[in-house]
Amino acid sequence: MALSLRDTLQIAPDVVSRELDGEIVVLNLENGTYFGLDAVGARVWQLLQEDGALQKVFDAMHTEFDVAADTLEQDLLSLVGELCERGLSRVRPNGRE
Repeated sequence: MALSLRDTLQIAPDVVSRELDGEIVVLNLENGTYFGLDAVGARVWQLLQEDGALQKVFDAMHTEFDVAADTLEQDLLSLVGELCERGLSRVRPNGRE
């Protein structure tokens, strides 16, 4: 599935996360999938937990980090795509505006 900034994600129900020294470790208790996020990925995870709307995540990241918009969009969609593939998050039903 192709993701876009119009999508809204939700953290899968069997997923837990823990911050360790500015990074986040994510674990899907159902399938045992483990995923580590560096400081930038950890910020994306925090923003996803707050709202999940990818446009809002993008806007916050673009404000907080000095990065070109097209690079940020590509990197954000790549990361959240991987989170979805690993069963750590999913597109919220009716998550497209």
